[in-house]
Amino acid sequence: MSSSLDRRKFLQRGAVITAGTMLASGTHALAAHGALAAPGRRGQELKAPDNGGYGPIAPAKDMTTGETLLWLPAGFEYASFGHEASFATPRGLPARGSDGHPTPGRHDGMATFATGTPQVIRLVRNHEQGYAPTPTATRSYDKALVGDRDDAYDPLAAGGTTTLTFDTSELMLTDSFISLNGTSVNCAGGLTPWGSWLSCEETVNGTQNGFTKNHGYIFEVPAHQDGPVENPAPYTAMGRFAHEAVAVDPATGIVYETEDSGNTSGFYRFLPAEPGNLAAGGVLQMLAVKEQPQMQTYTGVSNRVGNPMPVEWVTIDDPDPAAITTESVYNQGAVKGGAAFARLEGCWYDGGSVFFNATSGGDAGAGQVWEYRPRGRSGGQLILLFESPSAEVLDAPDNLTVSPRGGLVLCEDGGGEQFVRGLNERGEIFDFAKNSLSDAEFAGACFSPDGDVMFVNVQTPGVSFAIRGPWEKGAL
Repeated sequence: MSSSLDRRKFLQRGAVITAGTMLASGTHALAAHGALAAPGRRGQELKAPDNGGYGPIAPAKDMTTGETLLWLPAGFEYASFGHEASFATPRGLPARGSDGHPTPGRHDGMATFATGTPQVIRLVRNHEQGYAPTPTATRSYDKALVGDRDDAYDPLAAGGTTTLTFDTSELMLTDSFISLNGTSVNCAGGLTPWGSWLSCEETVNGTQNGFTKNHGYIFEVPAHQDGPVENPAPYTAMGRFAHEAVAVDPATGIVYETEDSGNTSGFYRFLPAEPGNLAAGGVLQMLAVKEQPQMQTYTGVSNRVGNPMPVEWVTIDDPDPAAITTESVYNQGAVKGGAAFARLEGCWYDGGSVFFNATSGGDAGAGQVWEYRPRGRSGGQLILLFESPSAEVLDAPDNLTVSPRGGLVLCEDGGGEQFVRGLNERGEIFDFAKNSLSDAEFAGACFSPDGDVMFVNVQTPGVSFAIRGPWEKGAL
């Protein structure tokens, strides 16, 4: 598949289809390292005044269905689209893509891509589905093959991606089709500077438990391709573990990876042999905090908010072990001093930094937001930007993105009511959206290339949203 990607244009950072949400300068982003939350701030002091400048959120009607599916601040509007078949059919909405297949469920990570026509964009969206237990299993929307068997990496695996074409001026979906088929538990991923989506499998299932192929890998989906990836192949050198998300440094081509595996989750980087050509292999490494081997970052660090810690990287000798457990790769890094995080999930590059969430990190177990600042090839700094004191403030942050206006967008995956929260450059948190459709997680937050429309998913029932309004009032 690497032949379909233009490495020369990547190195020139001038591809026709670009990752619309990746900022070139980062001068207005949190990555510019403005004032952060003071160490030890707690409780209501963490809340942004006037809800981050947007005012209170309230029930808002969906432009597509007329129902109230989200709460938003005054002045914002939204349209739902890309509904999974089991959700759409009772409402008379399209239940199938333009390829004739039912729209899969469990919407998760997502990114936007420019097309050359300003109001028309592409989205690539993950579906975190598992597997059908037998080749003749009855199709359902939680366990189902997402496309034709001859397109599938593994005909027993139900996960993959859909690619969607969307008109941002009309807030209208114009086309959708399955673009990656036969993978498993495609949770998050990340966009690349050369115009593709890296889809990550959050599992280490494989032939040992009934699949025809091994899983736990990263797959690449070109955003411009008008059909499914042919003969999808995993990037085994990037590791086999419970992948969550990735972020690519456009200057170096280094890929940063998060792992979602309880309190034995690592933060990794992949040094490609050929930047922009991940199929050519490379070296996988794990982050370690200098002079604090095997540091447990998920407890006892709340007093370090805003204070950088120097880090180094240790090499994973066998990124694709034949005998696999959920800790097979992690243990290789930990024995060399690698740091332990609590369920690493969303990951995003902006302005020279990588931002990532530890969903159950912190003394309260309610979540942490981290920043990694690269410093040359061998080191860098790790910074705790925010630690939630309770689920009422921030409940299990999962996917995240950086807004063109400087704030971080945090998608919750906790219990009860779920929110999209914003984190501004002062380390203050605020509410932006509430899920009134279900208690399921938000996922896949990203912005259109011009920054005018934010896209986000609710996982169950699977539905995507396009939101626009007076962004200039706050940091989102």
